[in-house]
Amino acid sequence: MTQTKQPPETVTVHIPFRIVKRGGRKEMLLPTGRVARQKTDCTLVKAVARAFRWKQMLESGRFTTANELAEREGIAPSYLARLSRLTFLAPEIVEAILEGRQDPGVTLTRLMDVFPTIWAEQHAFFSVEQKL
Repeated sequence: MTQTKQPPETVTVHIPFRIVKRGGRKEMLLPTGRVARQKTDCTLVKAVARAFRWKQMLESGRFTTANELAEREGIAPSYLARLSRLTFLAPEIVEAILEGRQDPGVTLTRLMDVFPTIWAEQHAFFSVEQKL
């Protein structure tokens, strides 16, 4: 004869995480010290690539003004200017974006706003811990 035990009515499981907005999406942020595999954010990669491409096009003399380049690309000059600021990001931040290991505080929305040009200050500016 088998005895059957009645399962408990409820089970509570505690999983420590926070929900943060990232590029218009909600993502889970794990506790400090825990690392989750992150996917490369294609939007960020594309934005960084476009900024450096535009910089190269202007520096090579292919286009004489940012307005001329914006017209050729079919975008607003103000958008080109805001995105072009990404060329001032610290190399470590650019590398992290390209490899998909950027801090969760690095979003396209935050990158489109004004950020510090001093690389050491950028690391603190984009830190999630300071903004949450």
